[in-house]
Amino acid sequence: MFCFLYLPINTKAQSVDVLIHENGTERQESIDLPKSMTYPIDSLLNDWKAEKYIQIGKDCSTADENPLFSDSVYIDRLSRIPTIMEMPYNDIVRKFIDMYASRLRHQVSFMLSASNFYIPIFEEALDAYNLPLELKYLPIIESALNPSAASRAGASGLWQFMIGTGKIYGLEVNSLVDERRDPIKATWAAARYLKDLYDIYQDWNLVIAAYNCGPGNINKAIRRSGGKNDYWSIYNYLPKETRGYVPAFIAANYLMTYYCDHNICPMETDMPVNTDTIEVSQNLHFEQISAICGISIEQLKSLNPQYRRNIIPGNIQPYTLRLPYNYISAFIDNQDTIYKYHADELFNNRRVVEVKAGSYNNTRGQTQRSGTTYHKIRKGETLSTIAQRYHVRINEIKEWNNLSSNNITAGKRLKIHK
Repeated sequence: MFCFLYLPINTKAQSVDVLIHENGTERQESIDLPKSMTYPIDSLLNDWKAEKYIQIGKDCSTADENPLFSDSVYIDRLSRIPTIMEMPYNDIVRKFIDMYASRLRHQVSFMLSASNFYIPIFEEALDAYNLPLELKYLPIIESALNPSAASRAGASGLWQFMIGTGKIYGLEVNSLVDERRDPIKATWAAARYLKDLYDIYQDWNLVIAAYNCGPGNINKAIRRSGGKNDYWSIYNYLPKETRGYVPAFIAANYLMTYYCDHNICPMETDMPVNTDTIEVSQNLHFEQISAICGISIEQLKSLNPQYRRNIIPGNIQPYTLRLPYNYISAFIDNQDTIYKYHADELFNNRRVVEVKAGSYNNTRGQTQRSGTTYHKIRKGETLSTIAQRYHVRINEIKEWNNLSSNNITAGKRLKIHK
C-alpha cells in the first residue's frame, strides 16, 4: 500500500511535490500538472478570442473564498455522480479538487461558461459511439476548453491531437486549415480514438491515461508492474504528468457538478448558443463576411478556430463555415456580393508568373543581360577555350574586358558580346 501527502505547489516548475509513504518508507517526488491547469485566466480569454463574449467582471460574483469539506462529503458527492467510469476518492484526488476550487476557481468559472457552447457537441459524439458521457470533461484536462490551445509537443485543439494521430482519424492540417481545432470534427475523431483505446484496455481510467501519454507508455507501465491493468496499480510506473491526469479528470467531473457548493458560478457569456453551418466551395476571407454581414471577425474566429489565417480555401474542397443562426440568412442572400468583396486584394497569390527571356541563363558559369553574356572563369580554362566555346576571337574578348595579356584568373567573370 502507498499513500500521498502533498507539499505546496511548485508554480515555477508547474508541478506538485508529493511525499509517498510505501511499505514503511518515505520518498518525495513531483507530479507534473496537466498543461491546462497552468493557463492564466487572461490567457484563456485572449486565446479563446472571448473578450467580448465572456466577461470576467460578470461572473455571478464568484467568491474568492473556497469552503472546505470533509473527506466523507467528497466521497459521498463523487459516489452520487451518475457515471460508468470509476471515480474513487483519495488524497491525490482531493488535492486536485482543492486546486480547481481555490487557485483555479476563476478558470473553472470560465470553463463553466464555455461549456455551454461545447458540451452539447461533446455529448452528441460520445452518445453516438455509446461512450460514457462523463468523458465530455476530458477537454477540460486537455485544453481548459480552449480550441486554440497548443502544447510544446505539438498537440493542438480542444482534444489536443498530435498531427500524426489527427491524420489517422481524418483531421486535415495544412498552412490554412487545422481541423484539430475544429470543435465538431475533432470531437468525433476523439470519440473514435477513445473507442479504439477502450477496445484495447477495457478500463476507462487506463483509456484516458493512454489518451494522455500514448498506448506505448501504458503498455510499458503494465509490463513493469508485473501485468497489472488497473490505473492505480501502475501509477508509480507512469510518466509524471499522467500520474496527475486521472485524478485531475475526477476532480474536473466533481467541480463541474458541484461548483455551486464551492461558491463558483459561470461567467456571463454572449456567445451564441444557436448556430448553423454553411458549405463554402470558393475562397472566402473572414473580412468579406464581416464587411457584408456585419458579424465581427473576432466572433468568426471563435466560432471557426480551425481556419489559421482567417481564410477558408473553398476552391480546394468544400469546407464548413459556422455562423450564429441569425446571420445565416444574411450570408445566403448576399453570397455573390460576399465572394466578390475585395477578392483581388485579399486573394492576390498569382497563379501564373511570366519569366522575361534573357534575364537569366541557367548554364553553369553564365549570366546573360541584354545580349551580353558574363562567363565565370573556371580552373583550367584559357582565353582560347573560352573563345572557341562562344565562337568569338581572343582579341575580341581582350578588347571587351580591357585585357592587356592572355592571362586570366579562375573565379573572375569575362564579358562576352554575342
